[in-house]
Amino acid sequence: MITPDRIVTTTCPYCGVGCNLELHVKDDHIFKVTSPFDSPVNHGNLCVKGRFGYDYVYHPKRVTVPMVRRYLLDDRPLTIDRSQFPSSIVNGPSSSDWVETYWDTALNIVADNLVKIYKRDGSDAMAVYACAKATNEDNYLLQKMYRAIFRTNNVDHCTRLCHAGSVVALQQAVGSSAMSNTASQVLQNDVFIVTGSNTTENHPIIALQMKEAVRKHGAKMIVVDPRRIELVDFAELWLPLKPGTNVPVFSAMAHVIVKENLVNWDFVKSRTEGSAEFIESLEKFTPEYAEQISGVPAGDIRKGARLYANAKNAAIYWGMGISQLSHGTASAMALIHLAFLTGHVGRDGTGLNPLRGQNNVQGASDMGCMPFHYPGYMRVDNEANAAKWEQAWNVPAGGLSRKLGLTTTEILSHAHAQAGGIRALYIMGENPMMSEPNLNETRKHMEQLEFLVAQDIFLNESAAFADVFLPATPFAEKDGTFSNTDRRVQRVRAAHPPRGQARVDWQIICDLALRLESRLGLDSAKWDYSTPEQILREMADVNPDYAGVTYDRIDKIGLIYPVPDLTHPGTPTLFTESFPRGLGKFHPLDYVPAMESVDDEYPFILTTGRVLEHWHGGSMTRNSSLDEAFPEARVEIHPADADIHGIRNGDPVKVQSRRGEVVLRATVTEKTTVGVVFIPFHFVEAAANLLTNDALDPQAKIPEFKACAVQIFPAREDELENPEAVVKRGRY
Repeated sequence: MITPDRIVTTTCPYCGVGCNLELHVKDDHIFKVTSPFDSPVNHGNLCVKGRFGYDYVYHPKRVTVPMVRRYLLDDRPLTIDRSQFPSSIVNGPSSSDWVETYWDTALNIVADNLVKIYKRDGSDAMAVYACAKATNEDNYLLQKMYRAIFRTNNVDHCTRLCHAGSVVALQQAVGSSAMSNTASQVLQNDVFIVTGSNTTENHPIIALQMKEAVRKHGAKMIVVDPRRIELVDFAELWLPLKPGTNVPVFSAMAHVIVKENLVNWDFVKSRTEGSAEFIESLEKFTPEYAEQISGVPAGDIRKGARLYANAKNAAIYWGMGISQLSHGTASAMALIHLAFLTGHVGRDGTGLNPLRGQNNVQGASDMGCMPFHYPGYMRVDNEANAAKWEQAWNVPAGGLSRKLGLTTTEILSHAHAQAGGIRALYIMGENPMMSEPNLNETRKHMEQLEFLVAQDIFLNESAAFADVFLPATPFAEKDGTFSNTDRRVQRVRAAHPPRGQARVDWQIICDLALRLESRLGLDSAKWDYSTPEQILREMADVNPDYAGVTYDRIDKIGLIYPVPDLTHPGTPTLFTESFPRGLGKFHPLDYVPAMESVDDEYPFILTTGRVLEHWHGGSMTRNSSLDEAFPEARVEIHPADADIHGIRNGDPVKVQSRRGEVVLRATVTEKTTVGVVFIPFHFVEAAANLLTNDALDPQAKIPEFKACAVQIFPAREDELENPEAVVKRGRY
């Protein structure tokens, strides 16, 4: 039995649950992970990723030395064929394309080229992707650097690709985009809706609490999902809607609530506005109308509406099956309407609860890593907000841009070979070549960039296009904070020093910022931090939600913001007396179908998502032992559809859309419904996002990952790919 040198408490680097971890360290190596039973988040429970998915930290493919392209050292002009870059992934850091170098050399090259492009083309040419896996402190400094130095709001991160529709809907309806309650309050629900969330695989610890609410506390669960996910086995009611038909189903539930006078009129009259116009708009959304569109029986829609409306405490929990649509904002708004009509918001055991996908996507959003907001969701086009941050960052009055920036999807689509578009992109920890929709088009945009910097731990599919690679540290080698889906701000602690020459993200940013300011002749906006807590406190001095958060106060269990002062205990339940915008606002909705409908050529609807063993673009889990547990991509197809197409379980099949094709094995299962197929998006050798549609929600600018038309054909065994072959041939 190994005796650890030390046990380090920290926060899990995977999903938004924010489980507390104990890292058992021997000789600067984590050999075991446990969790304290008194953790308020996970009570000692961990999923397979949290317990076993840490060994990517030590993977031999991890890059721990700065690297630059050889042509930069040769002082050649940046007229290169970036389309040839992906081959370097196979050859690794020793490739003749890459040269290992000193930090000073790498950072000077980055500073020189960013400043050159900025001086030539201005703020609009500059853009940055922040990172939902990095700490609050890392993200705060990165957006500060681009806003204070390059005077641009072209700042975004993966929230644009997961819950942007939820964020916009909640901001419009209530004035706040975070979960209104905490996940553990599901134990106080007597009815709750789970929709667009395969919770047992995406947020396993929250799913445990949901099951406990049903089995031990008698709660009734309503699952609204096109797949027969595991939670259906615990549900009182399953509404298996077709992908992209959320609005008619939830509007039909609202129709029932109104027609059967199940409305909480006291709440509607005292806490909301716009109800009369909204109720009038519901006339067409009868359950029978919704059944024709969604396939959900009208009787079940009525039953679900009555269960939710008649509950004492009811809540809604949703995932990206709601938001990742070209009408994702409307889908989330339809859920908000249900809570408004019934008054199931503003009390413990109720609420509107979007389940955030990544460990710090909530925190990165809080830190201002979005094109429309400074930290604290302060609009960048508001003069008073800009003045506050100009003072905090020592920027001259009027110096910060009041122009709304480009979103993640817009940044790449605005990359141009000529002046007038995005010319330089800085990516911290993101992987758009796996996470963006329509990856063949994404590749073209990546090739159009003049200068690309990747700050990461692996040379992933996106870093393969970079000019400079800056080796950063994973969660186990850094201090800071994460903010989970509950709005709980928690400590992250280093288990051991960084490997090789890798450096902590915030230190890389500070070092680079000083070089940029020197070249531009700017007065320092303060980059001389000695601890990450200094960074957090600088942000908290302006952002009132974090004003009372200090490292001492969150040393053990964290605090749930808003924490307006140093004695405040935190705020688990929001909106108890009013909404941030004053009155909650109803918004009449129309049904807008998914951008692609099935036809004879493409008869299936593809929806995408995650599996329990893997996470997002796979940079972490596919470089860990978890890859052995789920080593290859699979497409789920219903037995009735498989029989018609002559497909057996385990057969290789080709899935084709109007944008691309992949070859992978079939899993024949009743987990999916007739006419719907499912592919996880973690696997480069069968990248689901080669198929997905890049149509955008016009308000949230989120792509339609959850519904596109595809065809399936039997394939040959030799058509199956492996990651190295795919990248070496540069297929995307």
